[in-house]
Amino acid sequence: MAKLPRLTADEFIKILTRLGFSEVRQEGSHKIFKNSTGVRVTVQHHRGKVLHPKIVKTFLRDVGLSANELTTK
Repeated sequence: MAKLPRLTADEFIKILTRLGFSEVRQEGSHKIFKNSTGVRVTVQHHRGKVLHPKIVKTFLRDVGLSANELTTK
């Protein structure tokens, strides 16, 4: 397995939109995204801060991607 990339919330949101997710709503600093099949992902949006690797790993599991696939998106 490839090493997890260091991503900010903005970078991860760009990847989500390329994968077909769209923002449904926002509660404070948490943005909620859904795709056409109903998969929901919540992103803690703190501008400019790098997401913790465990959070990135959870996102990858929720979206169904591997670290290798993430680096190619």
